[in-house]
Amino acid sequence: MTDRGLWSYKEIAAHIQVQPDTVRSYRKHGHLPPPDVVERGRPYWYPETIRKWVTQRPGRRGRKN
Repeated sequence: MTDRGLWSYKEIAAHIQVQPDTVRSYRKHGHLPPPDVVERGRPYWYPETIRKWVTQRPGRRGRKN
């Protein structure tokens, strides 16, 4: 899926330097934006969606990802 420019939990986790399970937990608790695409039940986000979210997420401690 990433060849189409969409990110899964794995790519988001790498971008914000956490484990994929942490990103899943963020979504479960409503701390991740809604997915841009859901394919076969799996959520995916455009990189720009996540980059924007990173700048606004609580506890980001000055990261510039």
